Amino acid sequence: MPKYVYNFTEGNKDLKDLLGGKGANLGEMTGLGLPVPPGFTITTEACRFYMHHGFNPEELAGQVTAAIDQLEAVFGRKLGGDVEPLLVSVRSGAKFSMPGMMETVLNVGLNDQSVLGLAEFAGDERFAWDSYRRLIQMFGKTVLGIDGELFAEKLEAKKRAKGAASDVDLTAQDLKELVEDFKAIVAGETGEAFPQDPREQVDAAVIAVFNSWNTDRARLYRRRERISDELGTAVNVQSMVFGNLGPDSGTGVAFTRDPASGRLGAYGDYLPNAQGEDVVAGIRNTLSLDDMAKIDRASYDQLRQIMSTLENHYRDLCDIEFTVERGKLWMLQTRVGKRTAAAAFKIAIQLVDEGLITMDTALDRVTGAQLNNLMFPQFDAKAAKTLLTKAMAASPGAAVGQAVFDSATAEAWKAQGRTVILVRRETNPDDLGGMIASVGILTARGGKTSHAAVVARGMGTTCVVGADALDVDPQAREFRVGGVTVAEGEVIAIDGTTGEVFLGSVPVVPSPVFEYLDEGLEKALAAVGADGSAAELVMAVHRILGHADAVRRLKVRANADTGEDAERARRLGAEGIGLCRTEHQFLGDRRKLIERLILAKEPAARADALAALLPLQRQDFIELFTAMDSLHTTVRLIDPPLHEFLPDITALSVSIARREAGGEVIADEETELLAAVERSHEANPMLGLRGVRLGLVVPGLFALQVRAIAEAAASLIRAGLSPKPEIMVPLVGSYVELDIVRDEAERIIKEVSEAEGQVLDIPIGCMIELPRAALTADEIARAAEFFSFGTNDLTQTTWGFSRDDVEGAFFGRYMELGVFQVSPFETIDARGVGALVREGVRLGRETRPEISLGVCGEHGGDPDSIHFFNQVGLDYVSCSPFRVPVARLEAGRAAVAVAEGSSTA
Repeated sequence: MPKYVYNFTEGNKDLKDLLGGKGANLGEMTGLGLPVPPGFTITTEACRFYMHHGFNPEELAGQVTAAIDQLEAVFGRKLGGDVEPLLVSVRSGAKFSMPGMMETVLNVGLNDQSVLGLAEFAGDERFAWDSYRRLIQMFGKTVLGIDGELFAEKLEAKKRAKGAASDVDLTAQDLKELVEDFKAIVAGETGEAFPQDPREQVDAAVIAVFNSWNTDRARLYRRRERISDELGTAVNVQSMVFGNLGPDSGTGVAFTRDPASGRLGAYGDYLPNAQGEDVVAGIRNTLSLDDMAKIDRASYDQLRQIMSTLENHYRDLCDIEFTVERGKLWMLQTRVGKRTAAAAFKIAIQLVDEGLITMDTALDRVTGAQLNNLMFPQFDAKAAKTLLTKAMAASPGAAVGQAVFDSATAEAWKAQGRTVILVRRETNPDDLGGMIASVGILTARGGKTSHAAVVARGMGTTCVVGADALDVDPQAREFRVGGVTVAEGEVIAIDGTTGEVFLGSVPVVPSPVFEYLDEGLEKALAAVGADGSAAELVMAVHRILGHADAVRRLKVRANADTGEDAERARRLGAEGIGLCRTEHQFLGDRRKLIERLILAKEPAARADALAALLPLQRQDFIELFTAMDSLHTTVRLIDPPLHEFLPDITALSVSIARREAGGEVIADEETELLAAVERSHEANPMLGLRGVRLGLVVPGLFALQVRAIAEAAASLIRAGLSPKPEIMVPLVGSYVELDIVRDEAERIIKEVSEAEGQVLDIPIGCMIELPRAALTADEIARAAEFFSFGTNDLTQTTWGFSRDDVEGAFFGRYMELGVFQVSPFETIDARGVGALVREGVRLGRETRPEISLGVCGEHGGDPDSIHFFNQVGLDYVSCSPFRVPVARLEAGRAAVAVAEGSSTA
């Protein structure tokens, strides 16, 4: 019989696929002997069954009953009993942390009778009724789908009526009345009374957690984090411990290190006389753990000891949820904590230096996305600023944008191309769309573990929280602080490193990490000066990136078209040029020369046009090869259709027609230009006369470029340099095409070599960007010394997409429907396009074992794609210069992943 329920004593941290992260870690803590309230986990397999069938597996009910019986036996109390009732929490827990995205229900088991038993058992009537009103509120919103604002408004009205500053100021009688109000809301909204059967509450809460896996916000979060929709969530049913039993009770969240900076210490939030959701929701501003030490030293000392135990056990920053119930500490959850990009690098190196992890593990703990985040600019410390307030720095960075006060506006303005900062009293999971659309998030309430802080850190979005000086008025669409009113649309700036909030725009400066990557370690350290935190970060990046370079197999080249681009790419660590797009060298003033070539009717006129272009092309290549001296430089011959160098057919036709209608005599040259434009016009130019087809149809075009490459190389060799050009032919579909171009290229290279008296070794290869090329790569390899997979066009031709058209037309809808988890132009479609790459690699090496293989599409700088390219055996990736450091890091991580897979296989 399938097993769908596991007691915490049966779990461990290696069962995350089955028990989810929360359940697996509760089992692990139980095994370590830490004080964990007993409970059980319903597996992800049960959730997947429910998702596929619409009902629970028949075995589940009996297994849940047995698990509840076991809990009741441990405590000697009955779930929802009239005397000393046992209560439970029902929480989600997926394999990958999705903070705030799914549901939780606390105090399950309370009803009109058991609330009296709880009051007597606890000796605290107020606590019991507070717990009951929380259950009805959470159950109503989460399980029954009632608008949460209805409960919130009733609570606020009660507080106003009683003159209460916060929830804790309401009396037991106030809460009794509130319970009746809440029950009336449930009856009015659902037509049924609040359920009194404790088991009915448990079963309904479990279904609600299962259903929460597929809410819009959860799907959106998974798409952003690239988490599969098929995983499902586990459900954890855990005996309740209470932080709202009075001043000697409380609840909190702690980190074993600062998740924003990586510094060791006691970091977290604590709320006396509260339940866990109060901390995460940010509805009350929290105390620090240092404050907790003054309130309850014994619990604080025990918590610090457990924090040390968990960090040493997991060998990583741990995020811990805990409750103190009348002086007794209970551990409710632990997980490897989310952290900022800067903290990720610092913590990894700190743990290496403490002897807890290896450099391979440190490399695996950071990501290319985090490194990319660290390359962003920061506020200029010397600039004039108007400080509005200073609050809690939750996620670093420098964000400047227009203030907006709700998620819908943030998303709408982002779609209009505007840059926005979302300002809220506190965020909740429904704000996720607006949070993603914003460059920064500012909240008046909450701490470092509030919803806004946790989600922002995970996304790498700048965030400041707990700005209690702000009076946020979403109805008036403004906030007020210190006599200043900021209306929606006004520009503000927030510093997620310092917690400062500024009025107006603030100039930014390059980050110290980018300074290091672009200028070198010595200059970067000199620039940060006495800033120890910045210096620590620079050194951490230096050490980890250096290790990545040492262990990676994949080389990293850059896509660059000019000497200036090539110089920057080399400074950023590029080991060559994987793609020089020569068509970019024909833009601007040179467009007229291409027009002359296209319009030429006689060989002499064509020769004149080519002769004018030759010295310009030669100089382009001299600059490029000089910048990349001694490194491979792959030059792609001209690729796009010729119409791209001519005027727009519609605009030119209309202009001539209007002028003719006005009696103007049109010059022969302009008439000839229109005729040429009409001749070159194609219905689908990206599948028309371009790439290798141009070289075969337009006499002298490829020959010009090959001669310019050869002459540039010869002149630099004569000057004592060591250029390493490679000629790449685009859009090849048949080895015959490549053979013809190769014969002409070799003839020209030989001519130049003899004329210049220099030995020229210039490999000739091609791009693999058509399905036919990948499937006949064994034939093409007879004429090619290297392949470069052009995955942009290969994706278009495999899917039948026109990239310029489809991304705006329907990709958004495809994401919503789950056709894509991520755009195939962003991360390679490993199943489809990737299969062609894999086959092209296999066939190419079958014919020519020593063939050099690379990729030069945008996928060359995408972290997930780099791991795929490493796996299929490419020799290098090529990407834009600014993505080179990311590619270096991910190539190292890919090598470590392969080594770890081999060691465990």
